[in-house]
Amino acid sequence: MLVVPQDSIDIANIVNALKQGKTLVYPTETVYGLGCDATNQMAVDRVFQIKQRQREKAVLVLMADIVMARRYAEWSPLLERMAGRYWPGPLTVVARVKSGTDLAKGTIEKDGTIAFRVTSHPIAHEITAALGTPLVSTSANIATMKSPYDIKEVTHMFETEPLQPDMIIDAGALLDDSPSTIVSVVGREPTVLRQGDIVIE
Repeated sequence: MLVVPQDSIDIANIVNALKQGKTLVYPTETVYGLGCDATNQMAVDRVFQIKQRQREKAVLVLMADIVMARRYAEWSPLLERMAGRYWPGPLTVVARVKSGTDLAKGTIEKDGTIAFRVTSHPIAHEITAALGTPLVSTSANIATMKSPYDIKEVTHMFETEPLQPDMIIDAGALLDDSPSTIVSVVGREPTVLRQGDIVIE
C-alpha cells in the first residue's frame, strides 16, 4: 500500500494509475471509499476481492457532475429534481442504467439499476472529473468490518491482508460519520432506501 498525505497528492499521477487498473482508498463526504475506474473490469473485480464483498451486491459509483451522470443513467423529471436540489452532496440515487454503457460488471444490479451520486468532496470530485469516467465508491473496509472514518482504521484493517489497496490518500479523520441517504427514483415517486443526513422532501 502506498500511503500519500492529502497535501502531497498528485491528481494526474493518481488518475494515470487508475487508468492502468489500480485501486485507491480516498476520502469522501461520508466515509473513506475504496475505488477504481468503474469501466475497468479487472479493477472492479479486484475491489471486490480486496473488500471480500459478495459479487451479487453491486457497488455504487461517483459521478463528477450531472453531465457525466446523464451519460450513464436514464434521466427523468424526478431525477432532475433530485439532482438540482441535493447535488453535489451525500445523496445516493438508484436509477435505471442506460443501455450500452461501458460500466463494468459489479456496478450494475441484476434489475438494471445503478447507485450513484455527484460527490461534494473536493478530492473525490477532482479525481473523478480528471478520470473522466465514474469512480467506484464502496466503503474502504473488509465486508465483515465497520466502515472507516479515520485513515488509521483503514491501514490497520489491511496491513496483514494478502490483497491490499494499491494507493491510499491519507486525509486523517473525517468529520462526518453519517452515511449517504439512498433514494430510488425508478418509480414516479422517490423511495428512501436508507436515511442519512439528507432528508428528502
